[in-house]
Amino acid sequence: MHEMITPIHHKIYTLRGKQIMLDSDLAEFYQVETKVFNQAVKRNSERFPEDFMFQLTEEEYENLRSQIVTSSLGQHGGRRYMPYAFTENGVYMLSAVLKSSIAIEVSIEIMRTFTKLREFTLHYNALSKQLLEVERKNDKRFKEIFKILDTLVFETRQTDEKVMGFLKP
Repeated sequence: MHEMITPIHHKIYTLRGKQIMLDSDLAEFYQVETKVFNQAVKRNSERFPEDFMFQLTEEEYENLRSQIVTSSLGQHGGRRYMPYAFTENGVYMLSAVLKSSIAIEVSIEIMRTFTKLREFTLHYNALSKQLLEVERKNDKRFKEIFKILDTLVFETRQTDEKVMGFLKP
């Protein structure tokens, strides 16, 4: 696989409750100009319904720009239209439209990244649910543990003789 300058997961954003990638970022990964990329997509517009691809509103574009300081979002100055966003399904459909060897490699890596993000989200949500359940069941014990930790941290700040409740050597 060719070397990617920016890791794919840095170019996946959440918008309208979906994980998306922007046309310019995808074009960069596929090593084509954004204009050429979008022309290929438009020639195959029947493959990209609204849940696969949509155009950002000015407000969405500005919100993304304000959230992401260093990104290709800053390079859209010469664009005459708002960027297009591709959902995971839209990115998958690109593999049917873009057929170069680079496009095949990039599509595979992007799909793997989406899968890893989905797996991470599932594990994170399960862990979060478990922690909330444990906290709910053992509310008094958690409060006691946090109280002890607060005391230890406070004592460490108050005196140089103790480090986390233990005497310094």
